[in-house]
Amino acid sequence: MPAIENRPQQQTINKRRFWSKERYLQILALICVVALSVFILFNRDKIAAMQTYSYAGVFLVSLITCSTIVVPVPGWIVTAAMGTTLNPILVGIVSGIGGTIGEMAGYLLGYGGRLVIDNFNAYSRMVQWMKKWGGITIFVLALIPNPAFDVAGAAAGSLRFPVWKFLLYGTLGRIPKHILFAYTGYWGIKLLSLSVL
Repeated sequence: MPAIENRPQQQTINKRRFWSKERYLQILALICVVALSVFILFNRDKIAAMQTYSYAGVFLVSLITCSTIVVPVPGWIVTAAMGTTLNPILVGIVSGIGGTIGEMAGYLLGYGGRLVIDNFNAYSRMVQWMKKWGGITIFVLALIPNPAFDVAGAAAGSLRFPVWKFLLYGTLGRIPKHILFAYTGYWGIKLLSLSVL
């Protein structure tokens, strides 16, 4: 008889657990990610114009272009273009930091949308990598140009990987890649100048 009396109490506890403070934060994070992606999609021309503001423009463009998840935006083009007029190393550093902060959108997607992406095969594989290698996974995927970093960010968010570690390893991986992008623009202009002569 006591077991029957406990069932309604357990169902009430389970309902409370689903609609917890964490669930509200997850829903809010998912809404923010979708809203940011829609904003970037509709304002992409204004975002491209930000590059005229020197290093601050590089930072902002990189932050915004790396924030998008729904529609990929080629922010590396801005980094390469700015490497032709500014110091390529500083452009790479500023762009790498901005891009890593922008990738927090993927992290928030994982934190907020865990139930939406749990059945995605690449995501499941990424979760396993994150469980085994954590920061090294973030570092390597930030270092090489690939679209999988959003999935890694989502996996990190869903596993509650510490934000400071996500930002640290992501920045360490992104800076060399973004310096290479900046030098690609710098060397490209030099080669074009030589071929014109």
